[in-house]
Amino acid sequence: MRILFSIVYMAVFLAAGFSLTRRLLPASGAEEKLVFTAAFGLVLLIALPALFALALGFTLPAALLALVAAAALAAAGFWPRHTAPDKASGQPGSAARTIVPAFWTCVVPLFLLSVWLLHTHTLYYKDGGYWCGQSTYGDLPMHLSFIKSIAEQGLFPPEFPMLEGQTLYGYPFLCESVSSVFLLLGAPLKFACILPQVVALAAVFGGGWLLAKNLLQSSAKASLAYVLFFLGSGFGFTYFLEGGAENFTRIFTAYYETPTNYVEENIRWVNPIADLLIPQRATLFGWALLFPCLALLMRFALNEERRLWPALVLLAASLPLVQTHSALALVLICGVLFVQALMVHRTDWRTLRPWLLFAGATGVIWLPLMLTQILPHTQEGSGFLRWHFNWSNEGDNYFWFYIKNIGLVYILLLPAFLWAGKKLRWVYGGGLLILLLSEFVEFQPNNYDNNKLLFIWHLLGCILVANLIVDLLKKVDKKSVQAVLAVMLVFTGTFGSILTLGREAVSQYQHFDADAIAVAEYVEENTDPMGRFLCGTQLLNPVLSLAGRPILCASGTWLYYHGMDYSAQEAAVRQLLEAPSEEELAQWDIDYVMIGPSERADYTVDESWFAAHCALLYDQGGYSVYQVTQTAE
Repeated sequence: MRILFSIVYMAVFLAAGFSLTRRLLPASGAEEKLVFTAAFGLVLLIALPALFALALGFTLPAALLALVAAAALAAAGFWPRHTAPDKASGQPGSAARTIVPAFWTCVVPLFLLSVWLLHTHTLYYKDGGYWCGQSTYGDLPMHLSFIKSIAEQGLFPPEFPMLEGQTLYGYPFLCESVSSVFLLLGAPLKFACILPQVVALAAVFGGGWLLAKNLLQSSAKASLAYVLFFLGSGFGFTYFLEGGAENFTRIFTAYYETPTNYVEENIRWVNPIADLLIPQRATLFGWALLFPCLALLMRFALNEERRLWPALVLLAASLPLVQTHSALALVLICGVLFVQALMVHRTDWRTLRPWLLFAGATGVIWLPLMLTQILPHTQEGSGFLRWHFNWSNEGDNYFWFYIKNIGLVYILLLPAFLWAGKKLRWVYGGGLLILLLSEFVEFQPNNYDNNKLLFIWHLLGCILVANLIVDLLKKVDKKSVQAVLAVMLVFTGTFGSILTLGREAVSQYQHFDADAIAVAEYVEENTDPMGRFLCGTQLLNPVLSLAGRPILCASGTWLYYHGMDYSAQEAAVRQLLEAPSEEELAQWDIDYVMIGPSERADYTVDESWFAAHCALLYDQGGYSVYQVTQTAE
């Protein structure tokens, strides 16, 4: 029943998204209706519970009020009103009015594959434990802790659960609260995670195809650009062709030794499905808003469909706290296209006014988000906004690095740019600005994470190259020769990613065994959601990830790349586990202690002290949970 209620809840928000699509994009075709229903529905699911939570906390009443608001929007969208004729309907950039088979042929297979990967990579129950895939082994426990803690603690804006003393998240938490709301409705953790992700996948894949179609005005070109982006890869597969079958099959058995992620050979350009959309929720939800937004932006900027600016504002409004990289990419692309508009129209304020309305309204929404959540953490954290040239290249020639990593698309970028028309060049200019910044500036402690920007440049490059390839193939007279050349090009450009996705499909790793699940269930049912736990700093922590309880210090693998100084808390964990005292437990605000297999393996735990000074709450399956009952006066 709780799962059914969650599905109904999601359906109401999608109905509201459909109503907004009817109002804001009245002439949209079936494909656009699907994409923007998903995108607007997600926007509302992200924003409405958060807005009510500012007053009521992230609680069930806030979630229910958000549902009422979404239902009202859904109903209002169907209320009859006079609609002005669509002046842009006859323009070449307007939406198609008929079903486009190429769209469904491209979007449906990758959507279904990705949904299956989410199912097998997220708390997959087998042999009494939770299992995952290769790409989610490291990231998923972090996301689970955020999703669970937001729902359990009810604070909004939420407090960071991984480090005592750290209140600012340092992470775009709206990509997590979009699942936390379903926990409030009683949904299981896995279902709460995946339900909004499924909707986001539809917006990402559909929005990517629409962006290419709106730019290239050709279903064939849009489909090729789609394939080159979502299934594209470089020449990393060649490293696995030597050494016989054993070396090749290592792709499907080794941990992160694939044709798109083989650090030993400086292969760093990952497949976006396997390594960005499935494991990284910020990227998934960021692109779910950004790609449809860019698809509309092309019509707004290049076809002068001025009425689209409110839809653009709505899609962009929450981006900074969903994925900051996507917000920055949108600003850079908009900046270039606005310069183009200024050059063409100069003092034609009737044309420029929608640009100013779009920028002004978005700025008014973004400013408080940036001032209260993003900038304070950037100033307090370490490793943000540093000069660094050449992204993640470690030892290769600059151009060879990108040739072997990106492959066909990178090789053809220059001729494709020269071949393209003026409008397409201007759009790619936004991509070049993204490339320039990404190659010289680090926006977070891990320079590898600049790929979240670089992939937007790459998306525009795939569109550019698809335009060139299809135009050149059309110049070949024989259809059979066209087909052979097309197959050869697609195979060369996608073989590495196909192997990588095959690896993801068969990968299985255990996240939490039955004993870890049992202790998490006990902690969730019998401890204070705000009570802080003392435990080890291991990556897989059931108290943090499955029960959502705040802990003294989490894994440095996460904290370092969030730019946080965790040295004092990490040292305190060892001190408190190995030489505990009432005074220091009180000093670090510890309410509970969990001692499990990882704590016993990584520390010389003084369990006798905890047994003598704390109340034993749980002792099963190798896990012991104590409540701190004595504090220093």
